[in-house]
Amino acid sequence: MKEKNLSELTDQELLQEANKMKSTKITNAVLIGFLFGVIFYSVVKNTYGFLTLIPLYLAYKLINNSKTDTKELEAILKERNLK
Repeated sequence: MKEKNLSELTDQELLQEANKMKSTKITNAVLIGFLFGVIFYSVVKNTYGFLTLIPLYLAYKLINNSKTDTKELEAILKERNLK
């Protein structure tokens, strides 16, 4: 099934997407916390290198991806006067 653009969704579907985003935010926060924990452990153990950069890159991608998705959804919700 091909995913629709957010602008093509009905009001009910947009509200469902907003609820999904809330749970996605919590999941992303847990993953980012875990990744920063791995980075902190790596720095404490003096193991700088490529393996320290991988979690840093993944955390960066999670943060940026969630920001763009959230901004787009919030703009459409505001435009349609939902929430």
